[in-house]
Amino acid sequence: MFCPIGCDPRGRYALNLAGRPPFGKWVPRDKSCHIRRSQPSPSRGFALACAQQKETLMRAILERLLSFDTVSSKPNIALMGYLQDLLAEAGIDSTLIPDPSGGKANLYATVGPQGVPGVMLSGHTDVVPVEGQAWTVSPFALTEKDARYYGRGAADMKGFAACAIEAMVLAAKRPLKVPLHLALSYDEEIGCMGVRSLIDMLEAAPIRPRMCIVGEPTAMQVATGHKGKIALRATCVGREGHSALAPLALNALHLAADFVGVVRGLQARVAATGLRDGDYDVPYSTLHVGKLNGGVQVNIVPNSAVIDFEIRSLAGEDTEALIADLRAGAEAIVAPLRAEFPETEIRIERLWDYPGLGTPSDAGVVNFVKSLTGANGTIKVAFGTEGGLFDARLGIPTVICGPGSMAQGHKPDEFVSVEQIERCRAMLAELVDRCVAGF
Repeated sequence: MFCPIGCDPRGRYALNLAGRPPFGKWVPRDKSCHIRRSQPSPSRGFALACAQQKETLMRAILERLLSFDTVSSKPNIALMGYLQDLLAEAGIDSTLIPDPSGGKANLYATVGPQGVPGVMLSGHTDVVPVEGQAWTVSPFALTEKDARYYGRGAADMKGFAACAIEAMVLAAKRPLKVPLHLALSYDEEIGCMGVRSLIDMLEAAPIRPRMCIVGEPTAMQVATGHKGKIALRATCVGREGHSALAPLALNALHLAADFVGVVRGLQARVAATGLRDGDYDVPYSTLHVGKLNGGVQVNIVPNSAVIDFEIRSLAGEDTEALIADLRAGAEAIVAPLRAEFPETEIRIERLWDYPGLGTPSDAGVVNFVKSLTGANGTIKVAFGTEGGLFDARLGIPTVICGPGSMAQGHKPDEFVSVEQIERCRAMLAELVDRCVAGF
C-alpha cells in the first residue's frame, strides 16, 4: 500500500513540519505582498489507494490543525506553513497573503482548470481563548471519544477546514471541469478582519469564484443569512475629584450608566416595534453592551469611562438611524451639565463592522448546496461570517453549511461529532463529483 507524507507501517500519517522548505519569493501585488508556493514535481504528489487512507488523511489533518494554538491574539503562520506544504505535496499551488507583521496570513488555493469560476470553500483558522474554562481534555490536541472529536476549534471551525483540505487533495487527482477554491483566513473571531486582504486580492482578480460555501457549524443545514454587526465605543468624559466631595465633581461612570440606559431603552423599542425576521432565534435587531471600563480607586471620582457595545442588525435595518438615536440620547444626558462642566461629553465612535448576509432562498447557490446535502429547507444563523463580505464586496452568491453546532463552540470541551464530519465529507465528495461533471 502506498502512503503519502511518510505514512508509518500502521497506516497513520506522520505529518511533520521538520525540514519544511522555506516559503517562495515575495511577489508584490497592489498594496499587499503574497507568498506563493509552487507545485512540486509529480513524483511528490499524493496517491490515495483506499477508503481507509482517505479516512486517515482527514483525521490526520484535523489532529494537526487542532494542535496549533491559533487563538486570535497569536500568530497562525505555522499552521499556514503546514497547510502550504500539505497542499504542495498534493500538487496544489497556493498563495499566502500575510498581515503587515508576517505572523498571520490568509491562504488561497485552487485545483482544476484556470480561467473558469469555481466553487469556493471558506473558513477561518483562528479560535477563541481557553483561559478561565474548565476543560477535561487538552484543548490543543485531538481527543476522540464517544464518537466525537474534541479540541478548541473542532466545531468552530477546524473540523470543516480538515474536510475541505481533504476534498482539495482528492480533487487534485480528478479531471475537474469546474475548479475548487480554498480560502482560509485569520482574525475572523474579532470581526472578520483578516479576510479583507484576501477579498482585496479577489477583487483585483480577472475571474472570481462562481459561488461560496462558508463552513461555519450549521449541523449541515443550509443557511442563507446572518445579521450584520457594528462594533461601537462610547467615551464618557466627566470631571475628577475627591470622593469626599463627590457632588462637586462629575462622575464619568454615572454618565456611562445613564448611557447604558439609553442603549437598553432603544433595544426595548426595536424589539417591540422594529423589523422582524422569524427565521432567526432572536427575530429583531439587537443592541448589547459588552464592556465598561472606568475609575482608578474608590476614593477618586472618575473623569473617564469607556463603553464597548454593538448592534447586530437584520437586513433592511436602518442602522444609521439607530446610531443617530444613540447620539441624541447621549446629548440629552450631557446637555444639562455643560454649564457647570463644559468639558463633559459622551463621544460615540464606530470601531468596525461587517455586513449581514441575505441570500434569497431560491438562489442558484442555495438550490445547488441543498442538492449536495439532500436538505429540503434553509435556516438563518445568529452568528456572523465572512460570507456577508464575499456577497457585499465581490458579489459572490454565498451560503453557510458546515459540520457541528455553535452550541458547542466557544465552550470548554468543544467538540464536533464524527457523524457530522462524515456528513460534511459526503457533501464535499459529491461536490467534487459535480465539479468533474461540470455541474
